[in-house]
Amino acid sequence: MATSHADVAFTFIQPGHALYEGELELRFRVLREPLGYSRSDVAFPFEADSLHLVAHQDGHVLGCVLFHPEDAHGGRLFQMAVAAHLQGQGLGARLVRTLEAELVQRGFNHVHLHARAPAVPFYERLGYAIVGEPYTEVGIPHRSMRRTLGA
Repeated sequence: MATSHADVAFTFIQPGHALYEGELELRFRVLREPLGYSRSDVAFPFEADSLHLVAHQDGHVLGCVLFHPEDAHGGRLFQMAVAAHLQGQGLGARLVRTLEAELVQRGFNHVHLHARAPAVPFYERLGYAIVGEPYTEVGIPHRSMRRTLGA
């Protein structure tokens, strides 16, 4: 499926939205299936309390990123995924920047995340800094990263 980035829409959704099942499927295919996890390992207990941003076109979810608020000032970016055929084309950066702009509008001023080791340079280009030592999560190396918004 050829995708023009100009035609991609960005929508904030919640569980139950028409695009939510597509978001879960993308998260499974990109983030969980390659590690040997099942579909039942995709959803988090705090899905309904999180902000879900999806990039979509013609009813197909092409990318997503979630944010879970932890207090009035910040929270965790998680479950960032872009369809394999679109990775490396800027869609992920647009997702993060769109989410960050919404977070600033809502009064949040910092974000942290758990980056898989290969994704660290992506987040560094977006202004995130490594915090602390490497660790293993879902069986693979990760780094904690943090960014102050609006700075």
